[in-house]
Amino acid sequence: MTAPRYRDPAAPVPERVHDLLGRMTLAEKVGQLNQRMYGWDAYERAGDGHRLTDSFRAEVAAFGGMGALYGLQRADAWSGVGFADGLDARDGARTAATVQRYVTENTRLGIPVLLVEEMPHGHQALDGTVLPVNLAAGATWDPGLYADAVAGAAAELRARGAHVALVSALDLVRDPRWGRSEECFAEDPYLAARMTEALVEGAGRAGVAVVLKHFAGQGATTGGRNSAATELGVRELHEVHLAAARAGVAAGAAGLMAAYNEFDGLPCVASRYLLTELLREEWGFEGVVMADGTAVDRLVRLTGDPVAAGALALDAGCDLSLWDDCFPRLGEAVERALVSEAAVDTAVARVLALKFRLGLFEQPLPDDRSATGALPDPAELGERVARASVTLLAHEGGVLPLSRSVRRIAVLGPNADSVARQTGDYTAPQRPGAGVTVLDGIRAAAAPGTEVLHGRGCALVGEDVTDVAAAVALAAGSDVAVLVLGGSSARSADTAFDVNGAAVTGAGTPSDMTCGEGVDLADLALPPAQRALWSAVSATGTPVVVVLVQGRPHALPGVEAPAAAVLSAWYPGPAGGRAVAEVLFGDVEPRGRLPVSVPRSAAQLPVYYNGKDHRYRGYVDQSAGPLHAFGHGLSYTSVAYGAPRLSRTRVGADAPHLTCRVTVRNTGSRPAEETVQLYVRRLSGGTSWPRVRELRGFVRLSIAPGDAADAVFEVGPETLASVGRDLRLVVEPGTVEVETGPASDRTRGARLEITDSESATT
Repeated sequence: MTAPRYRDPAAPVPERVHDLLGRMTLAEKVGQLNQRMYGWDAYERAGDGHRLTDSFRAEVAAFGGMGALYGLQRADAWSGVGFADGLDARDGARTAATVQRYVTENTRLGIPVLLVEEMPHGHQALDGTVLPVNLAAGATWDPGLYADAVAGAAAELRARGAHVALVSALDLVRDPRWGRSEECFAEDPYLAARMTEALVEGAGRAGVAVVLKHFAGQGATTGGRNSAATELGVRELHEVHLAAARAGVAAGAAGLMAAYNEFDGLPCVASRYLLTELLREEWGFEGVVMADGTAVDRLVRLTGDPVAAGALALDAGCDLSLWDDCFPRLGEAVERALVSEAAVDTAVARVLALKFRLGLFEQPLPDDRSATGALPDPAELGERVARASVTLLAHEGGVLPLSRSVRRIAVLGPNADSVARQTGDYTAPQRPGAGVTVLDGIRAAAAPGTEVLHGRGCALVGEDVTDVAAAVALAAGSDVAVLVLGGSSARSADTAFDVNGAAVTGAGTPSDMTCGEGVDLADLALPPAQRALWSAVSATGTPVVVVLVQGRPHALPGVEAPAAAVLSAWYPGPAGGRAVAEVLFGDVEPRGRLPVSVPRSAAQLPVYYNGKDHRYRGYVDQSAGPLHAFGHGLSYTSVAYGAPRLSRTRVGADAPHLTCRVTVRNTGSRPAEETVQLYVRRLSGGTSWPRVRELRGFVRLSIAPGDAADAVFEVGPETLASVGRDLRLVVEPGTVEVETGPASDRTRGARLEITDSESATT
């Protein structure tokens, strides 16, 4: 008897998919689109190990299989999973194998299940490596380093039996009041696109498929409110919010997750324009589209009927649900002629194709000989990302780097000695005693005999200043005070959660959470007690260095005695305190650059650098510009930029080749780690109102004291392209300025005329 074609690994994937689809019942097809179950409900503790639950077996039996299982190894306050009952590094692969073995051996067709895990900044599992959050990765402006770190984290995920990583990448920080700002790479589409490419490439090295979140425009929700509507026009969507998705698709992303927000009156999961016309028909995307958690169920408000809600999402282009009750009823939708079985087949084919491409039919169980040994240590790479992300925002008086002759250092503030507050949202519990806080890092880095004093000073939130006086006393007798302030996305057992895992905010906002999913702010200023501590310590006359551990840019206070230096460490990960200390003592140069503008106050939002150039004059009562501009970041040396130089060369009949060069000289006494930025500013021509300027390239230079180096940029169609009238990328004739500099507000330009003959669609 001839073996089924779908079991033949030598057969082309489309043939295997076609053969398998032809053997499936409607119920089995619907089962392949089912991701209803929480993974942590699939197992339970049994003695020293774990066993599958009856509810898991019932879910498999109900559909003759299971398309995907989300979060088998997820651990956090929402899932309620911890070290007492969860899957650690030892048990993770073993339980994944048990799940896979049960599904393949107890269903008619033996189709393996996709094991889907959160990997927002490392695998969100017990003993999983935690990387710095995306905003910190964006601050490195180093896609190569980030790709290496992702590869290591993805190898951990794959070794524990998972196949698909869910990673935020597509949202932009257009309003930093949004609690999920930490999940974004930047406010800028170009930088986000380059980091998204790196993410997909790095995960691919470990054989992990990536589903990119969230498609599309979620970072533009009104008022910075989570999951709210957007007021985007289609041009703004294309010019700003689709660049990272386009780059991720081109890089080989396996899937996209439809966002919660609505676009043009429809939730993204119900938008046929986004999920089918644009993504599939125009971009040619062949991967899967996944709904965000319970997003399909929300469509019942539109349809009045859960069966019709599932049909609406499927017809729009959604292939795989998440935790909802509507999609598992697609069989009823077919019977009621709300959707065709052919439409179900199309979605199932995409899910099956992903399983075939991942090799699950040939290797359904975790392989102990996976690529983990061939890839670098993700924990070490995470620390490298943390070092590269620390951004020196302000520096007066030469206090930094700290001298090792300093004999007394006061380390103060609510974030000085907390690993949890360094890790960000979507983080699994850490082993007791693990991690390096800023206080730990400074103690280890200081010279022997240095007295390092610690005082909390105040709580993270609220107005209680009871402990400020004790902190002031420590600072007054010290050579320098390091004040560690900022925010926290750390969840706890008493955090209240929505059905999708977002923190419940409002009257009863979780204490000590100032950031994270569901934790949006109206005011970006630091909490009152933190501001009081800053002012009081600054008033002592002791030099003050402020380190901000944060998941969003906070508006910084004006104090009578400003700090000698201000650094942003973002959420640098569990061992991030060591990275901060190395920068403070000058063991490494500060090389982070802002991936987002720092506002003066929430009242001036939006403040992103690449708004439309309407020649607005500003507010009467305060500046309309940011406190620190996108791309800003200081170093311990000084550099001088020359003017950009454009040159054209023509080889044979080829189009002219355009290059931009700028010379950067290190005029100081320490090594320079300089990120040279290339911007384009349209002066005339084009089919839409121009933006102030747009990032189109960056190069990092390492320059010894007294030396100079050239940053060289190839200025091709991708550099000069803009969105034309038909919403496609095109190089339009007109006058543009190609600008270079160390930040978006410190550039010098060279004018370039683009003729009709040089314009083209990209």
